[in-house]
Amino acid sequence: MQLDGQIAVVTGGASGLGEGVVREFTAAGAKVAIFDLQEELGSKLAAETGGIFCQCDVASEEQIAAALAQTREELGVPRILVNCAGIAIAVKTTSRGKAHPLDQWERIIRVNLIGSFNCIRLAATDMVALEPLADGERGVIINTASAAAYDGQIGQSAYSASKGGVVGMTLPIARDLSDKGVRVCTIAPGLFKTPLLMATLSPEAKASLEAMVPFPKKLGEPSEFAQLSRQIVENVMLNGETIRLDGAIRMAPR
Repeated sequence: MQLDGQIAVVTGGASGLGEGVVREFTAAGAKVAIFDLQEELGSKLAAETGGIFCQCDVASEEQIAAALAQTREELGVPRILVNCAGIAIAVKTTSRGKAHPLDQWERIIRVNLIGSFNCIRLAATDMVALEPLADGERGVIINTASAAAYDGQIGQSAYSASKGGVVGMTLPIARDLSDKGVRVCTIAPGLFKTPLLMATLSPEAKASLEAMVPFPKKLGEPSEFAQLSRQIVENVMLNGETIRLDGAIRMAPR
């Protein structure tokens, strides 16, 4: 599927990896709906890129249904969904006599895993009603996992479980949608320059993280994540797969 002339939804599109995807897809001729909670950033980016902004919680059925309805009305039915919305915490299972707060664990699962599936199930229902394009394609769905799905560090039980769930559902959803002409892939990024990561890094910590990456010894750029997202959209044979985008890093325990 070529991006030119297509309509895409990018969750978490107001910043970080999602912003990179919005800019890449727009440059390729797509119209993009940004689904995010960050109203100021999302509205500004939509104005810059000629898309629309929909303020919504990815784990809310009502809010995502409303955002998709707005997208259909203002842009048309999207054939592309890129799930980039996500949050993270670092809390040990038990520490200093206190158990990991269950509500915090549940919140990570709710946003990262349930939120991704919520967007998939609703967007895919619209996609399968569209007329097929070349090769019988009706849509493409791209999810965001993490290297932590495989190499979770100390304090990452919730985050790793949520991203492992994203990896685990990729193939069965691709199989669910295969007879409808909708492809599903997941990207598992390593260390990337996102607001979530960069806000907590000193120059020394950044250099230490870069040294952990076998090659290239740097943090990934959102534009590189976006480049792979575009390649997944454009290559019809990519389906049911999780692709690690991490410079061959394998995370140490801490």
